[in-house]
Amino acid sequence: MDSKKFEAVLILIVPQVIALITQNYPWDEITASKNFYNSKVYEKLEDEETKVWHFSPLTLFNMFDEEQKTGDFEFPEEA
Repeated sequence: MDSKKFEAVLILIVPQVIALITQNYPWDEITASKNFYNSKVYEKLEDEETKVWHFSPLTLFNMFDEEQKTGDFEFPEEA
């Protein structure tokens, strides 16, 4: 995928994940964004080679949630 298409995918996915974070954590959008952008999940999402961008926003949220609770996450079976 070329970089412009990849950036477009991120622009669509990230706000949905952040919305899920604000619904499930007592954080405002800015705090949720900072925490997501600093997460290992986002690090993998940002790397097109990992294909993490194929996951749904809910799956990405669940990975983020696992990372918040345990300090790490596992890729789901659908990987």
